[in-house]
Amino acid sequence: MDQYNQVVKEELFQWRKKLIKKSTILNRVSKKAQVKINELIPEKAHQIITESIKKMIQATLIGSEYTTKVKDNGTISLEEKEKRITEILNIYKRTAAVEGAGTGAGGFMLALADFPLLLTIKMKFLFETASIYGFDTKEYEERLFILHVFQLAFSSDEHRKETFEIIENWDMKKEELMDVDWRVFQQEYRDYIDFVKMLQLVPGIGAVVGAYANYNLLDHLGETAKNCYRLRLLNVRKAK
Repeated sequence: MDQYNQVVKEELFQWRKKLIKKSTILNRVSKKAQVKINELIPEKAHQIITESIKKMIQATLIGSEYTTKVKDNGTISLEEKEKRITEILNIYKRTAAVEGAGTGAGGFMLALADFPLLLTIKMKFLFETASIYGFDTKEYEERLFILHVFQLAFSSDEHRKETFEIIENWDMKKEELMDVDWRVFQQEYRDYIDFVKMLQLVPGIGAVVGAYANYNLLDHLGETAKNCYRLRLLNVRKAK
């Protein structure tokens, strides 16, 4: 194993440990506060959020708007792939920040418009990341995996552990996932992100919150996606 792969293995170990550790009291209290905060968000906002997630799931599983060509012909090293992924992640983070600042400064309705736009940015990043790692996003199971990566990044502690177990054992679990309850997916994402989106609706701070939040949400998604695909690649190599 070369030096870069050793570094990857150690980073993967630390990421896994952080991911599955028991939630803190602060996190559990925050979850309860989140439920209360959600009650303050206008019903129209909830409807837009729910409908946006539903359309994103449909587009991911059966649509063609996110499809990319496989960019790994078997000769690209893991280090080279991840340099490219870092480059595109930086582009997507800047795009998300600009978009969040613009919509956050434009009042209530424009701030709500940020939600489906941000979902599109996230999914395009995930599809491009999958293709760089050498996975064919035209295949249904790869689209399903992308949705689980997304879910892992944006869900509660308890649900995150369940999702991680699926990802860690993907080859064994994927056949059981044809009838996933996507309503849980929607609720987990909403609960994770609603507080930030509510702050983005506040006049005077919406632009700053929108830019900062979107940038960091993409950064978090990038770390999650990178380690999920590392896990799959290392599992494949281990099996061989």
